[in-house]
Amino acid sequence: MPYVHIEVTDEGVTAAQKKALIKGTTDLLQQVLNKDPATTFVVIDEVPLENWGIGGLPVTAFRAQQK
Repeated sequence: MPYVHIEVTDEGVTAAQKKALIKGTTDLLQQVLNKDPATTFVVIDEVPLENWGIGGLPVTAFRAQQK
């Protein structure tokens, strides 16, 4: 019974994109590990951008440095 937890920033991920992530993840587990899709769980959490950090910085500050 695989459980996959995907976290993304809350920057407009659409329902169609989430559906594609769930299907693609489920298909990959079936193809690679022969896992039953009926018992594969995929959870997607959207994290507020202010709660996401990279390299010791809030993501917005990190991105500003990259420009």
